[in-house]
Amino acid sequence: MSVHVLHAITRLTLGGSSENTIASCVALARAGYRCTLATSFGESEPSSLDDARRRGCRVVDVPSLGRELAPLADLAALRQLIRLIRSERPAIVHTHTSKAGFVGRLAARIARVPTVIHQPHGHIFYGYYGAGRTALFTALERLAAKWTDRIITLTERGTEEHLARGIGRPEQYVTVPSGVPTERLRASAPPRAEARARLGLDQGAFVVMGFGRLIRIKGFDLAVRALPRVSAAMPSTRLLLVGDGPERPTLEALAASLGIADRVRMTGETTDVASHLVAADAVVVPSRNEGMGRGLVEAMALGRPVVATAVGGIPAVIADTECGRLIAPDDPEALAAALVELGRDAGLRRKLGEAGRQRAEAFSTAVADEKLLALYGALAREKGLA
Repeated sequence: MSVHVLHAITRLTLGGSSENTIASCVALARAGYRCTLATSFGESEPSSLDDARRRGCRVVDVPSLGRELAPLADLAALRQLIRLIRSERPAIVHTHTSKAGFVGRLAARIARVPTVIHQPHGHIFYGYYGAGRTALFTALERLAAKWTDRIITLTERGTEEHLARGIGRPEQYVTVPSGVPTERLRASAPPRAEARARLGLDQGAFVVMGFGRLIRIKGFDLAVRALPRVSAAMPSTRLLLVGDGPERPTLEALAASLGIADRVRMTGETTDVASHLVAADAVVVPSRNEGMGRGLVEAMALGRPVVATAVGGIPAVIADTECGRLIAPDDPEALAAALVELGRDAGLRRKLGEAGRQRAEAFSTAVADEKLLALYGALAREKGLA
């Protein structure tokens, strides 16, 4: 009889944590596990729900599960998850992200699930909230770690940052990257000239690209603030932000106030990652916090040099001076300086891009699936589930 696994995540949207969660369900199902994915349909994007179903995931609704702190709704979500667990009777509950991680693990503890795995997909220790709320959430993570058999971090640095705050014990942690299908990504990429033509970009322009949701934590305002300095050194510079989100009007207003609105373009969301990234000369990841940086790995896999902030798991992904440049967070001057260096030296861009292409293989789907299945196999033997 196959082992039944219940995955829980607050919402499915276009982004790394959702893609990683769906991909994990697919890999486990291929290996013979029976997976159910619990999420809030109301909080999720219909296209992401459809994608999960299209890839074979059984998805069930937890209506009250929300991303923001809401005590009454959270209690309702707890009851809904307990009811679901008692109905499904999974041998393993695998929670994803902070809110579903706490509520889901508490539900699993109350319902006496034999095995509990949590995967934070990053953390909330800085960049998101003020000191009071951060301290509360960190305390809740310490508590929930006591109910958890394994905690999956996307990089070793993620493990270090959790342990530094007294969350869990070293033996609980396992590192499994958010796997990127590097070979498929490269196979789907058009030639650079064709990609630029599709996007209406001048073939001779220095194109800087940011990729992700337009939210404050991604730091795209820093890329906009850096652009005047970069453009002064290289007038052909263009900034392309691929994504959408609540910060879009703010970013557009910022570009206008700096007199560079004609040099910044926001394309909206896309699932065609490769045909955008190959049009870039350099990719920026100026995040204020980042679990791993899936877009960072995708850029590296396509041979694009990256400039990224030294936050979260990013330093574990990009080796500074080897496949890109690491800078301090919230420093548009440092970002501009790194981009000017890359813009003026095509040979350096090629060198860093090739190193990044090789480095990206450590975060490939094949590597991620192998590590995830090894973790599940070890737990199944340890708990007598196999």
